[in-house]
Order: sequence, then structure tokens, then C-alpha cells
Amino acid sequence: MSDDAAADAADAAPANDGQRFDRLPETPGDREVEGRASRAEVLDWWEERFGVDGAVFAGYSFWEKGAGKVWIFNGEATDPSGVEAIGMTFLRTRQEHWKPTSRAVSRFGRHATRNVIELDPEQAVTFVAGEDQDLPEWDGDWGYLIATHEVVGESVPIGVGLYLYDELRSVVPKGSRADLPVVE
Repeated sequence: MSDDAAADAADAAPANDGQRFDRLPETPGDREVEGRASRAEVLDWWEERFGVDGAVFAGYSFWEKGAGKVWIFNGEATDPSGVEAIGMTFLRTRQEHWKPTSRAVSRFGRHATRNVIELDPEQAVTFVAGEDQDLPEWDGDWGYLIATHEVVGESVPIGVGLYLYDELRSVVPKGSRADLPVVE
């Protein structure tokens, strides 16, 4: 293929339109837009990172709007291009490390079997306030974790944390932060 033909083929390839929702392809082989995650890759990532079985997401469809902002929708949508939002934001993929959203962790984190850090009352208060804290006792993977806290005898996801160099960094969005009293 000549350089001109290759350039024409690249120009003809579908591009990401940041103003429109596009369904994620089922597999990487179905990918038409370079860099777009596939449904299979998203399910594999949740399984590998957090131990969440792909069956949890049966019945949900995945959409991208913007560069790597993946949305999850309970059901199907034939043409969501005219709407501003569909379902909820779920995952950021077009960056070095994929990041689950706090809403996704709140909804699906209870299914996680790995990379879950249980915080005691004082640690949980610090975390939801958006503050970083030293936690050298964590001996699991570095990277994004699901932070949980026991509420009425049940472990409840309270957000996404980034664990690096013995420190848990709270990535709780500013609008979701809370000043809570420590309750033992």
C-alpha cells in the first residue's frame, strides 16, 4: 500500500466524536475507533482488577462519550446520540491506568473479591473527607482500590482510592466528600 493510500485509509477510519455516545465494540477485533475499549476488555479489567465476575454486568450496555469516558446503561439504547447522559459514568479508559468511577464502585463494588481495602471508622472518616493517609499495613496491589467500611455488620463500598508508596490517596470527588464524626 502506498503512503497516499495508507493516509486515505486512515482518513476514512471512524474517529471518536466527543459529543456523541457510541456503543463499545464487543471485542477488540470489532474495534473501529482506535483507542476505544471493547466490552470484553472492560469486563476482563473488572475481573482482573477487582474479581468482579462479568456475569454481574449481563443486561448492561457500555457506551463511550468523550475520550475514554465509559458509561454503563441497564438495558439497550438504539440511538442515544441526542442525549447528554445515559445511565452512569463507569470507567475512565484512555489514560495510562484505567480508573473506575466512585458511582460504579458504589453500585458494583460489593461484588469485588480483590483489591478491596476495609477501613476502620477513623480511616473511613478521613477517606470520605478527601484526605490522604498513610496505610503501610496494606499488602495488596498498588493502584486503584475499592475502599469499604463496615456499616451495620456489612462491608459497604465508600469510594475509590489510589494506593501508592504506603499511602492511600482519596479520590472521592469534591462534591461527594463529607465531614463525618468518628463513630465506633
